[in-house]
Amino acid sequence: MEGKVLKLEGNNMDIDFLAEKIENKEDFDLFLKSLKEDYDVNKAEWGNVTLADFLEALGVYSKEIEGYYKNMNIPFNKKNPSWKVFADILLGARIYE
Repeated sequence: MEGKVLKLEGNNMDIDFLAEKIENKEDFDLFLKSLKEDYDVNKAEWGNVTLADFLEALGVYSKEIEGYYKNMNIPFNKKNPSWKVFADILLGARIYE
């Protein structure tokens, strides 16, 4: 569905909702902006609030994302990951220990 950009209605700023709906780069760009806003508002809910902790979790979660997709029975193409995969890795790094 190229050309379609995710738009949020009202106050629906749920970051997980955004990640589920990513279909293109524009959606991913909106997701990144919203991820930063989520950090600003919900920092206490993030498990990795320092850059060092977040990057460490990002590296580990990136290696384990294929297993997550397999467990959730979601198709995964490691040779050509989608924008949604990158969003899922970023979401996982927020809380991964």
